[in-house]
Amino acid sequence: MSDSHRKGMQTRRAVLGEAHVDRAEATKTAFTADFQDLITRYAWGEIWTRPGLNRRMRSAMVLTALIALGHWNEFALHVRAARTNGLSEDEIKEVILQAAIYCGVPAANHAFKVASQTLEQLRGEGGPRES
Repeated sequence: MSDSHRKGMQTRRAVLGEAHVDRAEATKTAFTADFQDLITRYAWGEIWTRPGLNRRMRSAMVLTALIALGHWNEFALHVRAARTNGLSEDEIKEVILQAAIYCGVPAANHAFKVASQTLEQLRGEGGPRES
């Protein structure tokens, strides 16, 4: 295992959670294995571990990109990750409001729906609470 894969797997587990990564690893096939390796090494092992931005900033940026592109399953996953990385519910709301201007009101409208459902699930699971 390369150093970038090892660092990537550590970061991926810290940001997305053990259960999510375990599910992704368990469903990996010969067809998808190279892709899983790619995202672990490059996205998580090279980009998410760079010193230039902290995880809170990276999470805010990822939320915005996912809103812009309409990737709603990934958006829900990264709302959870943003809470893990220390963004408050109010900060997530502000990210979505900012995105409304640059990504469009319909996208932000749907982002609020997905984020609301995800945050409610997190509260029900005993996830991060507002202080």
